[in-house]
Amino acid sequence: MLLAAILFDLDGTVIDTGPLIAESFRHAVRTVLGEPIDDEEMLAYVGGWSLREQMYRLSPDRCEELVEAYRAYNEPRHSGLEFCAGMHELLLELHAGGARLGLVTAKRRSTVEIAFGHLPGLEGLFDVIVTSEDTELHKPNPEPLLLAVRKLETTPAEAAYVGDSPFDVEAANATGLRSIAVTWGGIHPEERLRAAGPDLVVTAPAELVAALRARSN
Repeated sequence: MLLAAILFDLDGTVIDTGPLIAESFRHAVRTVLGEPIDDEEMLAYVGGWSLREQMYRLSPDRCEELVEAYRAYNEPRHSGLEFCAGMHELLLELHAGGARLGLVTAKRRSTVEIAFGHLPGLEGLFDVIVTSEDTELHKPNPEPLLLAVRKLETTPAEAAYVGDSPFDVEAANATGLRSIAVTWGGIHPEERLRAAGPDLVVTAPAELVAALRARSN
């Protein structure tokens, strides 16, 4: 038996955008600032802070230019989007089994819609979608997850959040959801995920299915 509700992050968890995010940051920094920044420093807050907050941290004076350069590079390349290996099949299986699914992402709704446009059928798998515009506070604050749980008419104790960043783990823990970290996102190293204190770390969708079922037994 599955949990009452299963929430997912989008980037690096459901769709394989880790390489594109990294490339887009590098392009923006190179184009606007004219010099490279260490990847670990540059990508440290991906999945938690908004894009504008991340760019402000890199250069307060040129934040808007960085955001514009990032989006100009990133959005047209969504046409090559693919699911993370095994995730489409997993979502279809969960949906067919009657699970209530939610999506909680730091993306803007317009960017989420771009992704949906290139991956037909993805949107219809989710009963609830929470984007960055839907709450005042963002991950690792629990507000976005609490909103999704309320919309699904369940409780944190009956739900899980699956994500690829330490901010996903921290938000789930703060909310009281089961926190499941996945290692295939490509942005945050496994040791950083583990340091955030998830209930479980999984390396493949098949492990994820088992984890979601084990909680309710």
